[in-house]
Amino acid sequence: MIPHERSLVEKMKNEPFALIGVNSDGDKDKLVQQMKEEGVTWRSFWNGSKGTRGPISTTWNVHGWPTLYFIDHKGVIRARDVRDEEAMEKLIVDLVAEAKAGAAK
Repeated sequence: MIPHERSLVEKMKNEPFALIGVNSDGDKDKLVQQMKEEGVTWRSFWNGSKGTRGPISTTWNVHGWPTLYFIDHKGVIRARDVRDEEAMEKLIVDLVAEAKAGAAK
């Protein structure tokens, strides 16, 4: 997934788009090192080492990884767990277009 995420971040860098990651790897230091090695440049939060029992996953009702939420510019969850890369990119492009149209008003 990381190569596709990295591609999306680069493609959308001048758009009203943000990718946020949440991780619950057991060793935070190893996670930070792995993220550097993988070229993760987007915000990523550590959920603690309790897997899906950490504070972020509990709040967001996450029961497994990866879980994907697509949130629009108004903070509304518009989709969840879209994994097909083409469908994901279309959804993101559509949400960005809506955000731009909303900002133009």
